[in-house]
Amino acid sequence: MLEENNVRKNSLKAWVLAARPKTLTGAAVPVLIGLALAYTDIKTFYGVEHFSWVAALLCLLFAEVMQVDANFVNDFVDYAKGNDDTIRRLGPLRACTQGWVSIDAMKHAIALTTVLACVVGLPLIYYGGLEMIIVGVLCVLFCFLYTTHLSYMGLGDVLVLLFFGIVPVCITYYVQLHTVTLQVFLASVACGLVVDGLLVVNNYRDRDNDREDGKITLVVRMGAKNSRRLYLLLGVAAVLLGLVFLLQGHVLAFVLPFIYLVLHFYTYLKMVRINRGRELNVCLGETARNILIYGLCVVVGLLIS
Repeated sequence: MLEENNVRKNSLKAWVLAARPKTLTGAAVPVLIGLALAYTDIKTFYGVEHFSWVAALLCLLFAEVMQVDANFVNDFVDYAKGNDDTIRRLGPLRACTQGWVSIDAMKHAIALTTVLACVVGLPLIYYGGLEMIIVGVLCVLFCFLYTTHLSYMGLGDVLVLLFFGIVPVCITYYVQLHTVTLQVFLASVACGLVVDGLLVVNNYRDRDNDREDGKITLVVRMGAKNSRRLYLLLGVAAVLLGLVFLLQGHVLAFVLPFIYLVLHFYTYLKMVRINRGRELNVCLGETARNILIYGLCVVVGLLIS
């Protein structure tokens, strides 16, 4: 594995590790679903020539840069708070704690990625109106608030539902069509539920350490057994919400995600069997894979049907 090799301080390898490339699919999937919904409706009612590929690219780039920014903030804040003790840590190692990236360099990187996200997002005003400023400000604000305060209050799952579901799916669609339908909103909720599975299994793995550190996540509040049930129900609820696709005549967009649900169930069984410790990182990786598969199933289902 890349993390097991020697990493030179502030090297390209160090920054790749700090950016956490595996998390970028979670940021891309909501935007891709929003684009597929928009493309399908534009093709039906207006013709594909009215679909803006520039706006689509800007939405995708903004989501990815914001994800990297959030990862940098999380890396820095957890180090500053002393929550990244290498001995107790069960998840992937972090750049600041390992000394792969200097503290000053990380501060500069956070400033740079924040500014870059704003620069990328600013042209969306042309496509979506001045309200895009409010959306951008909220994304940046909660990017910082999540790690510094809200994740310690058990609100992480709410933010995932909002900023990895409702906001990116609905706003991506809105930029193209200047409206949001019930179908789009329900699809955004389903997407948020799927992505939240990643946070649940992450917090499930870290529940003992989080409890000791006073980080009262939803998993800490619910306990292990109920958290496992929640993980399973997130996937089931997301697929059932796909009934809205069926009602709109997008049969494959409803049927194909059952592939995801089967994989999600097998990951759940593995989560139950492993229960605790570093081995749960396998479930974390599988959940990230399942999120991507869900997104591809919905996108392909919408575009084909």
